[in-house]
Amino acid sequence: MEVLEKLLGGLNKAQLEAVKATEGYIRVIAGAGSGKTRALTRRYAWLVEGLGISPSNILCVTFTNKAANEMRKRVKKLIGADEPISLVCTYHGFCVKVLREDINKLYYPKGFTIIDEQDERILLREIYEEIEITSKTVTFSTCIDYIAARKDNPEYIKHMESFEMLDDKINKSRDLLEKIFYSYLKKQKKNYAVDFDDLLNFTLHIFINHKDILIKWQNKLHYVQVDEFQDSDPKQYMIISMVSKGHGNLFVVGDPDQTIYEWRGANPEYIIDFHKNFPDVKTIIMNRNYRSTPEILNVGNSIIKNNKMRIEKDMYTKNAKGPIVTHFHGVTEEEETKWIIQKIKKLIESGAKLHDFAILYRANFLSRAVEQAFIKESLDYVVFSGVKFFDRQEIKTIIAYLKMLTNGDDISLLRTVNFPRRGVGRKKISFLKTKAEENDCSLYDALKDNSRDPAMLGSVCGNYIKLIEKMKRLMKEKSISELTRDLLNESGFMEFYRLDGDNNRLDNIAEFMTSMITNEQSAGEDIELDEYLQELSLYTDADIGNEKDRIKLMTIHVAKGLEFPYVFLYGLSEDILPNARAMQERKLKALEEERRLAYVAVTRAKKELFLTESEGTGHGGSYKYPSRFLLEIKESMIVREGKLDPELLEKTRKRVKAGMQIAKSGYFNTGDEVIHPVWNEGTVLKIDTDKGEYVIKFKEPDVVRHIRMKYRLMVKKI
Repeated sequence: MEVLEKLLGGLNKAQLEAVKATEGYIRVIAGAGSGKTRALTRRYAWLVEGLGISPSNILCVTFTNKAANEMRKRVKKLIGADEPISLVCTYHGFCVKVLREDINKLYYPKGFTIIDEQDERILLREIYEEIEITSKTVTFSTCIDYIAARKDNPEYIKHMESFEMLDDKINKSRDLLEKIFYSYLKKQKKNYAVDFDDLLNFTLHIFINHKDILIKWQNKLHYVQVDEFQDSDPKQYMIISMVSKGHGNLFVVGDPDQTIYEWRGANPEYIIDFHKNFPDVKTIIMNRNYRSTPEILNVGNSIIKNNKMRIEKDMYTKNAKGPIVTHFHGVTEEEETKWIIQKIKKLIESGAKLHDFAILYRANFLSRAVEQAFIKESLDYVVFSGVKFFDRQEIKTIIAYLKMLTNGDDISLLRTVNFPRRGVGRKKISFLKTKAEENDCSLYDALKDNSRDPAMLGSVCGNYIKLIEKMKRLMKEKSISELTRDLLNESGFMEFYRLDGDNNRLDNIAEFMTSMITNEQSAGEDIELDEYLQELSLYTDADIGNEKDRIKLMTIHVAKGLEFPYVFLYGLSEDILPNARAMQERKLKALEEERRLAYVAVTRAKKELFLTESEGTGHGGSYKYPSRFLLEIKESMIVREGKLDPELLEKTRKRVKAGMQIAKSGYFNTGDEVIHPVWNEGTVLKIDTDKGEYVIKFKEPDVVRHIRMKYRLMVKKI
């Protein structure tokens, strides 16, 4: 009895109800900071200690390995079990367990290898060489996206039964991407490799086509519980639905208001419509927040209530009142970061520690200005789940190119001479190092002296030398930003990243160029390149203090599931949050997800919350406006600081209103009348969400057309 009291003690009414709800289909709507992990672990322990269920018969699925490890640790502490709790895992982790037992059904050995995206690129390089194409023909990113799209339909698995079937598909493929796809499958099979898509697809394929295997797992899993259920994608949802049908005990926990992965397949409707898909569902609402002050929660509630796809709930707390939430508007980006630093220093004087602070932002490129400001002020920080801005590969390579113009050091040459590829591989570098040692000179001088040597045959190092020498001559004629832009274009650097299609890296390069132009403008006079590089060396120095006590910088996606005493939501500008690219592609669905991102960021704060943004131009060159989400907060819930012109807020309102008319094209219903610039008036006959299409019957001419949902020129007939 003492053990059971320990398991149930200290739980509020909703948590207790969730822990003791063991049979049938149960849906728990657990708001931010409501103690869902506590409820999940106590429920697991209750199944073991209260009902006597073996851990080998309980599947507990969560979304990250970190969360799974934390859950295992908590459960072991509660039940003190000697036997392994191996079925507390991620979706992919569960699929690995299934495949380690049953992948032989797909003619694979149980000792298969799991590969990541870097491994995928290695396989693609081999394929490119074999079929004699380059990334100029088709980029790796295009291929990876195509492979992922093709694997969205698990039908491809039947072609992997033998090399003969794959060879037949390769030989018959007229489309280049199709040929690459089947060549990739062949490489996988040859190496007995599976990627992350395969883990889910292979498991589903086995469950669907080998009923005996599905029944085996259904019989084994008496109880299934899923954390963060709102982030499940269709395949994950199907796997959980299938395995839980054996005993009919499925317990899901989640919050539709925190669905922030729709862009990669998550569907909040699975938890919203859970009662429609499973019999006799019991729903429990956990809406007491243990994390934040009432002031912070009110701001979060004020924002998220504007979403339509949600289950109505207002979070509340019994925590003591705290300071009112602050919105700071800066006239410049520098003013914004200075204000953040002043606030941090003031709170530190009051007893706060550096690790109490988190700077959250929508995209990684936004960290640049904050990092520069922190280093100047000797404030230690750490970037979570990402590389510091000036340590990112593309930024370090740009700086190395610029250093080649001032001192031509060996480190900079090694980073730039073969990027993009110029045929200067290991053997040629080894030859240059030998010549440099023999003549006591730099690698660059050795390259210039020996570029025509037979040992350098096959390289285009002459082009590299011409580029560096030309840019050296232009140093006196052009500003640093102009020189850098020419250098990146003429070197093939920009072409490489454009072909690669990595938008994050392109964003970082654009942000670097923006910072360079800002530096030139603030200097008030021409700044020399070597002087600029000396200044930058401060920002490339990563060794700036104690690892433990640092301000935390991270994207909102990384921050999900975490909490911090003091949170600064930085860069809260329109087109950043909500993100312009997401809005263009997915319109109102994206808007709701962007609003959920803002809500997640707000609800990370425990003691104080600061919302900041500034005027000026973004890295894309457009003028920055305050985010629409700032307008959704009641004036009584917020105090505004900085020189915020009321006219700017009004311009924001008008801009948002105008944009919403276009965005609404993403939410047409069957029967809606629309106008197309070519086919004029028409009526929506059908909506195919899987294909992302509307089927529309137009009047004049009398035709039926399939139109993409993201077609921006489609507007409602008014």
